[in-house]
Amino acid sequence: MASNPIVNMFKVKELRERVFFTLIVLAVFRLGSVLTIPGINPQALTAYFDTVTRGNAFVDYMDFFAGGAFSNFSVFMLGVMPYISTQIIMQLALIIFPSLKRIAQEDGGQRRVQMWTRVGTVFVCLIQSLAVTVYAGSIPGAIVIDSQVLFKIIAMITVTTGTMVTIWLGEQITERGIGNGISMLIFAGIVARLPSALYELGSMVSSGEINPVFVIVVLIMFIAIIALVVYEQQGQRKIPVHYAKRVVGRRIYGGQPNQYIPFKINPSGVIPVIFASSFLTFPLQIASSLGPNVRWLNGLATFLRPTGIWYNILLVLLIVFFAYFYTQVTLNPTEIAKNIRENGGSIPGIRTDKTEEYMQKVLNRLVLPGSLYLAVIAVLPTIIQHLFGFPPSISMIMGGTSLLILVGVDLDTMSQVEALLKMHHHDGLVRKGKLRSRNL
Repeated sequence: MASNPIVNMFKVKELRERVFFTLIVLAVFRLGSVLTIPGINPQALTAYFDTVTRGNAFVDYMDFFAGGAFSNFSVFMLGVMPYISTQIIMQLALIIFPSLKRIAQEDGGQRRVQMWTRVGTVFVCLIQSLAVTVYAGSIPGAIVIDSQVLFKIIAMITVTTGTMVTIWLGEQITERGIGNGISMLIFAGIVARLPSALYELGSMVSSGEINPVFVIVVLIMFIAIIALVVYEQQGQRKIPVHYAKRVVGRRIYGGQPNQYIPFKINPSGVIPVIFASSFLTFPLQIASSLGPNVRWLNGLATFLRPTGIWYNILLVLLIVFFAYFYTQVTLNPTEIAKNIRENGGSIPGIRTDKTEEYMQKVLNRLVLPGSLYLAVIAVLPTIIQHLFGFPPSISMIMGGTSLLILVGVDLDTMSQVEALLKMHHHDGLVRKGKLRSRNL
C-alpha cells in the first residue's frame, strides 16, 4: 500500500521543523497585519473604509498585497513592496553603472549590495510612511494624537520598522522554512483576503447585484486559467549539449549522453508581475495619499488608478520589460555559452562561436510569448470587473496577479518539499514521485 505523502512530510524531522517554522512566522506576520500603529483610532478606520470609501480602487490594491494590513493602518501596512522596489532600482543600477557591477562581483560584493538595498529600503519606507500619515489626516477622527508632528514621527518610525521586520521574517522563512520567504508573505496576504472576498461575493449574489451565471462563468475561467498557468510554469525547452571526452589523471570526464540545458517557457516565473506591480505601487501610493492637496498629484492618481486603461497598459509594458530584464540577469547567454565552451561542450548543429547568439535567440523566443501570457493574465481582474460588474476586491482575487503568485509560489514550495522528501528516501507529493515538466 502506497504511503501518504502528507504523512511522510511530518515523518521527516527536517521537513516537519521547516513546515512548523514557516507556519509560525506566517502567524506572526498575520498578527502584525492587524496591530494598528500608535495614534490611530481603529473604529474611525472601520467606519471610513466600510462606508465612505467602499470599493476604493487604491485601498483595495494596497490591501491586496498586504493582506488587509493597509486599511488597518497596521505596523506591516506597507508589506514587502518597498524592499522589492529598492531591489529593482539596485538591479537597474548594477546594469547602468559598470563600477557597481564590478563591486558586486568582488569577494563580499553581494553582501555590500544587500546592505545598500536595505539602506535604500529604509529611505523608501520613510517616504511612503510620510504619505501614509498625510492620508490618515484626511480620515475624520482617525488620528487621536493632538500633535501632528509627533504623530508623523511615531507613524514613520513604526511603519518603517514594521517593513524591515517583515523583510527579516521573509529571510527567516527562506533560510529555515519552506519556500521563498518574500513570495510566501505575499502569498499569505492574498490567501488572507480570500474569506472576506468570497463572503462579499456571496452577499452580492444573494442581493441580486451580481448574476449567478456570471459567477459560474468566472469560476470556469478561474479553473481554466489555473490549468494554463500550471502548464506554462512547468513547460520547458531542452537544449541538447554534447561534451567531448577529456582525460584528467586517471579519470575520463565528459562524453555523457543526453546532456541538456533546460529553459522554462517563462524563465522568470512570477517575478516580472511582482516587480511591475511594485514599481507602479510607489508612485500610486504617493499620488493617492498626497493627491487631495496637490492638483497634479491628484491627476496622476486618477491616471494611475488600478482599474484604468493607462495603468493596465503600463502594467503590460513593465511585465514584458522585467521578463526580459530578469531573464538576462539570471540566464545570461554570454555566461552560459562561456561555461559550455570551457567544459568542452557544443550544441549539435550550432558552431561553437555561434553558441551565444543561438542561446539569445532561444531565450527571446521563449521570453516574448511567456511575458505576453503573464501580461494577459495580469489584466484579467480589470476585464472581469468591467464585463461582469465584480468589485475590485473580488476580481483581483479571482484572476490576474493573484493567480500567478498563488500558483507560482505553490509550485515552487511543492518542488522544495518534493526534493526534501526524495533526499530522505520517501515518495514525492505526486503519484509518480516527481513534479513533471512539459517538454517543448
